[in-house]
Amino acid sequence: MSTATPTTVLLVDDHELIRSGLAAVFDLEEDMTIVAQAGSVVEALRTYDELRPDVVVADLQLQDGTGLDIVRSIRKVSNTTGLVVLTMHSGDDQIFAAMQAGASGFVGKDAPSGEVIRAARHAAVSPRSFVCTGLVGAMMRRSAAESTRLSDREHEVLLLLADGLGAAQIGEKLYLSESTAKSHIARIYQKLGASNRAQALVTAMRIGLLSSVRPVDN
Repeated sequence: MSTATPTTVLLVDDHELIRSGLAAVFDLEEDMTIVAQAGSVVEALRTYDELRPDVVVADLQLQDGTGLDIVRSIRKVSNTTGLVVLTMHSGDDQIFAAMQAGASGFVGKDAPSGEVIRAARHAAVSPRSFVCTGLVGAMMRRSAAESTRLSDREHEVLLLLADGLGAAQIGEKLYLSESTAKSHIARIYQKLGASNRAQALVTAMRIGLLSSVRPVDN
């Protein structure tokens, strides 16, 4: 039987049933103990100041704020507290927001309970390193989005391409030489992974760079 001091955990969720369920999961772990529960940002921060638990596990959406408010507030006074964010909405934006706020981990509420325990253990040991099952995918999607980002000038050229204009006409409209217009078009094709106008416009529509395209003969 281990004689090590258990990791102390504060659970924060505005649904008592969810808090009770999480507490039951943590109670099965000999190396962790729930020292308190809170149902709001205000209560969580007050309880944290009183007890200084090793780890705080907080829901993202709370009635008086968010779990990120808790993370930011605690991070201002402690770099050694583990901070895990739980959420029903684990999109890329939420993942990056949690990481930027200073969270130690991010777990979707649809994940197995063991993942929450693993995130809490990680948070206790490495509070300033971020773990999330979906992080790699989110970073790949962000990288792909950045690689297709057009400059303001390229976006102007894209809009004129969508209107059916050729390189010479685009140059006249934007007061550019035809060769410069062609260079912009080539970069647009490269960024969008296209080999011609039609492919570029279809991709631009798909990723939201264009809302409509004028039919043209190509």
